[in-house]
Amino acid sequence: MTDIKVPELGESVSEATVGAWNFAEGDAVNKDDILVELETDKVSIEVRAEEAGTLTKIVAAEGDTVEIGAKLAELGSGDAAASEDTSTEEPAEEDAHTGASADEAPVPDDSAGEGGNLVEAKIPEMGESVTEGTVGAWLVDVGAAVKKDQALVEIETDKVAVEVPCPVDGVLEERSAEEGDTVSPGDIVAKIREGGSVPAAEPKAEPAAEETSPEPAPSSEVKAMPSAARIAEEENIDLSKIEGTGKDGRVTKGDALKALDGGAEAPASAAPAPAAPREDDPREERVKMTRLRRTIANRLKDAQNTAAMLTTFNEADMSAIMAARKQHQDAFVAKHGVKLGFMSFFVKACVNALKDIPNVNAEIDGEDIVYKNYYDMGVAVSTERGLVVPVVRGADTMSLADIEKKIIELGTKARDGKLTIDEMQGATFTLSNGGIFGSLLSTPILNAPQSGILGMHKIQERPVAENGQVVIRPMMYLALSYDHRIVDGKEAVTFLVRVKEALEDPQRLLFDI
Repeated sequence: MTDIKVPELGESVSEATVGAWNFAEGDAVNKDDILVELETDKVSIEVRAEEAGTLTKIVAAEGDTVEIGAKLAELGSGDAAASEDTSTEEPAEEDAHTGASADEAPVPDDSAGEGGNLVEAKIPEMGESVTEGTVGAWLVDVGAAVKKDQALVEIETDKVAVEVPCPVDGVLEERSAEEGDTVSPGDIVAKIREGGSVPAAEPKAEPAAEETSPEPAPSSEVKAMPSAARIAEEENIDLSKIEGTGKDGRVTKGDALKALDGGAEAPASAAPAPAAPREDDPREERVKMTRLRRTIANRLKDAQNTAAMLTTFNEADMSAIMAARKQHQDAFVAKHGVKLGFMSFFVKACVNALKDIPNVNAEIDGEDIVYKNYYDMGVAVSTERGLVVPVVRGADTMSLADIEKKIIELGTKARDGKLTIDEMQGATFTLSNGGIFGSLLSTPILNAPQSGILGMHKIQERPVAENGQVVIRPMMYLALSYDHRIVDGKEAVTFLVRVKEALEDPQRLLFDI
């Protein structure tokens, strides 16, 4: 007997509402069949069968509110023959329901004499809290020969791009999803004829893919999750005037709450706007925003709307660090195999300052302040897809060489699109170096839910007063943006002074002062 439980629902999400069950008690199910959909305030999550069997008991009914780890149902060992009969009796109906065949094993096809079995290529797990992605451009055409582990297509999520590898050597016979489609982990995107040799003029798989992919005919009845329907009934909201963001256009609880906050008429009046964009000038080019770019835009705006952001400035004389790098660079490279850059000094300086001013390393969670007794530093990296912030974990325990190596490793992964979700989550503070692009001064935006971000800028020689004399020094403007709800002005200024002192006298880092 296997318990079907509520999976992790993503950061800060602790409960969900049970949607309609796709199977009844006593039904046989195959591995990866979608049993039920859970709705949260942010996303809808499909709960799949972890193995083949029989759905013996449904514990949580439609409309129930459940928490992470709560028991949804019981799955007993089933009759394999019964499961096979179910899948062979109504294959078309199952494909229309799940979007793909539920069988995990390769599908034999005796009609093709020149090849082996059909093997399914599925969407891999895309990281914690990532439940869907958008199909990008296919890297292999139908009918082309493919090798095991060769990338077939790229799936773009809110955070990273994930490649779908080919499971076997063979020929790409069928594509089950096209560019722009929304897919979830476990969905089938292609079928490969194992060891097959398909003639170049065999594009027949594409019509088959089109037959299984069309959306169901629109219904006059509005589709809504139980929680959304309940809110609509209690608040007298017309669901037909709400644009659903859930699967198949279903109205979610979040959609209903937005309509309630802004008035039921607002979504209806706003809905036609995206469908009728302004007319483009012949000299213009319209390109759809990528999922990553949309996420960056939304998060930056959310940070502005949520935090009481303020920025304080200072400047640092970089002479001491530049002299140390020049004096010890050759020996450093010979021993550690990497160059001694500026970023490792900044990371160390910020860690020391965070220890003195812990509020800058904390975050607000509801009505509480969460103080973090660890120092995981986010380092902003610019890529072709947009800005990403990989995390250098445990920076307080690392040497300058360790930090340099880690930043090079993460930066390379970021530009190659190989960063994992874990490598971009959980930073307590962020550093952003606009100086590499020539920025002289800027006000960085917080990387929520963090309370502080340091903006580094271009090193430029400027005249400064020193002991009554005007001298030329390599100076850098520093900018600290902070959340004034948790960090007072005195603390922010003191933090930036601590960073300045450590940069102008790096020996302070050695003596921890």
